[in-house]
Amino acid sequence: MNVNLPELGAIPMKDRLSILFIEKSRIDVLDGAFVSVRYESKVPKPTTPEPSMDALLQANNGTNTSGEWQEIRTHIPLGGVACLMLEPGTRISHRAVQLAAMVGTLLVWVGEGGVRVYSSGQPGGARSDKLLYQAKLALDDALRLKVVRKMYELRFGEKPPERRSVEQLRGMEGARVRKTYQLLAQQYRVPWKARDYDVDDWNAGDIPNKCLSAATSCLYGITEAAVLAAGYAPAIGFIHTGKPLSFVYDIADVVKFETVVPAAFRVAAQFIHQERRDSPERTVRLACRDIFRTSRILEKIIPMIEDILSAGEIPLPEAAPEQVLPAFYEKGGLGDDGHRG
Repeated sequence: MNVNLPELGAIPMKDRLSILFIEKSRIDVLDGAFVSVRYESKVPKPTTPEPSMDALLQANNGTNTSGEWQEIRTHIPLGGVACLMLEPGTRISHRAVQLAAMVGTLLVWVGEGGVRVYSSGQPGGARSDKLLYQAKLALDDALRLKVVRKMYELRFGEKPPERRSVEQLRGMEGARVRKTYQLLAQQYRVPWKARDYDVDDWNAGDIPNKCLSAATSCLYGITEAAVLAAGYAPAIGFIHTGKPLSFVYDIADVVKFETVVPAAFRVAAQFIHQERRDSPERTVRLACRDIFRTSRILEKIIPMIEDILSAGEIPLPEAAPEQVLPAFYEKGGLGDDGHRG
């Protein structure tokens, strides 16, 4: 019996896992599956080096590689993950990148521990009406102020004072943020001077600042994935500007003090008071993953983005009469507005 099944598309962001880190492996599509491939030695001291990419391809074509190494494949549920963080030692094939774009999964190339972003893919942001809508809100001073006020209202749980400019609101925000850091440091008994880090020398930072940087990088990853999935541009910010992820920083700041920042201080306290020897960055990432899952943050970010931008009280723009509309329209999928295909 023939059964007509609906065509499947990208899974909505709210139904996905938040973030997955991959390091020291080769990522490819093998036998129809998105996999991470690495090698483990079968003997204590192998006499041959770990197989190269050419050897990997030969092995997948049926040619046996050195008998001292065993290929380990780990299947990754790509379509169910919002963001893949690719750490040093990771290689990815053209076919794997293509598949990630098809299912709307953001790929981000990061430094060790996910603490520095080098590059990222862009599987979404494919709604021109939403991009024009966002740009109009950002370019009009009055509309931009409405959006910024809404951000601060959601962030602090109260409406900001009337007749304040964006610059004045930023000054008020800075004072509250510094106070919040101090209160969290007191709560977890963590030595705290100020938010301070050197982008060129990671090891120069103290444990609390390292934990905060690792935590916010996790939040930025899933926030960028959500911004793109919603059909907006990460670079068009309202408070932040001049960076490729200005809007990502705007949105992440709304939720970071109720999610990842307390987790960073909690982990920092463990390493300071318990003298742990493992990696604080890895521990922070695991803590963030658990927070993202229990708080179901991916269900909240896209509606929050729409709520914030709707404060401008303008409709989505319509095409001008003289513009050429698409010759054909793609079928509606299951994914979010920004997902391609």
